[in-house]
Amino acid sequence: MEREPMRIREGYLVKKHVNTWKPMWVVLLEDGIEFYKRKADNSQGMIPLKGSSIHSPCQDFGKRMFVFKLTVAKQQDHFAAYLEERDAWVRDIKKAIHRIDGGQRFSRKSTRKSIRLPETINLSALYLSMKDPEKGIKELKLEKDKRVFNHCFTGTCVIDWLVSSNSIQNRKEGLLLASSLLSEGYLQPAGDTSKAAAEGLSDTPFLDLSDAYYYFPDSVFCEGYSSDDDVVLKEEFRGTIVKQGCLLKRGHRRKNWKVRKFVLRDDPAYLHYYDPAGGEEPLGAIHLRGCVVTAVEDMPDTKKYDADNILFEIITANEIHYYLQAASSTERTEWIKAIQSVSRTGK
Repeated sequence: MEREPMRIREGYLVKKHVNTWKPMWVVLLEDGIEFYKRKADNSQGMIPLKGSSIHSPCQDFGKRMFVFKLTVAKQQDHFAAYLEERDAWVRDIKKAIHRIDGGQRFSRKSTRKSIRLPETINLSALYLSMKDPEKGIKELKLEKDKRVFNHCFTGTCVIDWLVSSNSIQNRKEGLLLASSLLSEGYLQPAGDTSKAAAEGLSDTPFLDLSDAYYYFPDSVFCEGYSSDDDVVLKEEFRGTIVKQGCLLKRGHRRKNWKVRKFVLRDDPAYLHYYDPAGGEEPLGAIHLRGCVVTAVEDMPDTKKYDADNILFEIITANEIHYYLQAASSTERTEWIKAIQSVSRTGK
């Protein structure tokens, strides 16, 4: 008897999009893998497990470790995690594939939302046309608020080009197509305006505006930007790694939430956070000696996320507040206990 597929595992993984890697909330079901920008968002797509094969370790990327590859027909999807997490994901995916190969079938009573384009739209081919030196979108040097953006272009230029190339019928269709290009990593946001929209703080993830900047992921883009004012010193990295994983962190300036990879170290006691899509240098550091860490049950600006029993706060000795979201109440408890222990024993 057929039944709806059950969830097997879920959590943050880093997924490859064209020439960049992005953190995604990934859900392994008995018949496929769904991925989301954040846990509470609509699905960005699904990879069916029927007829698929998994390869691990995948060594297609020299600088990216702990990658596994999922192949369905001619399509390949790459995911990266920590060693222990990768092995657990691969083990569960192999078991699910084995059951499907053995004849297990599933029926879906509900339709999960995802971004789908007409079959006539080929994003990869469209991306190559957009980058054509003669007929593509021109990369410019733009200035805004005393900041310089090299090798980028405006959202209005993108929609204008899509209209002129007959890829769309009107600008409304252009917003949908450009949003899909942005979601799949063919376009990257540059500057606060476009980044805020991409983070869900606007009606559409892509903006048809002359002051919203974007760039191609394989261009020589340059923008001076610092995520936080924390000063990171080499001495902070001497400590033993106690715990690591992905959490949502609220920004100090814009108050929006972003996925960050956190590494907790002891002696000295520091919690460093990184861009999970890449980069060896941390975006910031939290000195934990003498800090206070507590669970938080509610915050005014977390309504759009499922924040029940997953929020916690770190208050440092110099009274800087950090707000974090775990994936579950169990994970929140684990992080709180680990940070409390390090703050008491570390330097």
